[in-house]
Amino acid sequence: MAHPRFVLLVSLPLVCFLAACGSTTGRGSTAPPPAAAAPPHCRPGLSQLGSKRFAVAADVPQHARVYRRPRRKPFASFDRLNQNGFPTVFRVLAVLRKRDCKASWYRVQVPLRPNGATGFVPARDVELGTVRTRLVVNISKKQLTLYRAGKRVLTTTVAVGSSATPTPTGSYYVNQRLIPTDTSGPFGPGAIGISAFSNVLTGWTQGGPIAIHGTNEPWSIGHAVSNGCIRVHNDVLRRLFKATPAGTPVVILQ
Repeated sequence: MAHPRFVLLVSLPLVCFLAACGSTTGRGSTAPPPAAAAPPHCRPGLSQLGSKRFAVAADVPQHARVYRRPRRKPFASFDRLNQNGFPTVFRVLAVLRKRDCKASWYRVQVPLRPNGATGFVPARDVELGTVRTRLVVNISKKQLTLYRAGKRVLTTTVAVGSSATPTPTGSYYVNQRLIPTDTSGPFGPGAIGISAFSNVLTGWTQGGPIAIHGTNEPWSIGHAVSNGCIRVHNDVLRRLFKATPAGTPVVILQ
């Protein structure tokens, strides 16, 4: 099948990365995150970052290597832009501080298989920002909820993966946001890419990444019919697209 095309928010054309999500028939804030600075009584070592009210995201200004453990051999490498031309963003889970309490490494979640993959990046290789939105998807209820600063602001019915191509459960984050050149097509007015991949469609384009997107099949909302992606009505997608910058946590529950 021909792949739909997408444009970035700066209107650059690119090949569709969401082939796994088709029809069945900006970056986050760069404001200094409150948890990034050393607390008044800081202890060196590893400490968690983020809460239900905010998350911490990391932009890659130039290049970053990801390590299983600090100062070990890297297992992945990322440039400033990903393969779709969108700025590379990680979700920051923890900070490793030196004796003087300065951050030396961050433990991050990365958009790689296996789903939920994590590693460490040197603090000097990333720039942090705070994200105050969070998405929770309940597959059984076919429901998506948007939270802002811990408060529920939107709940909507969604379409989820079929029994043959289920939506993967787990904890992820928004890692890219794309606009299709044809907004009347299977992705509607936009696609919010998340750091998850189909557990079934491993041969699809770019490994079968998962997204939250609109649809030209509104009848499918409320049913388990997709190839793994989460579909919402197009008017809802427009609201979510504006509200969920890269780095927004996405929790998918069974």
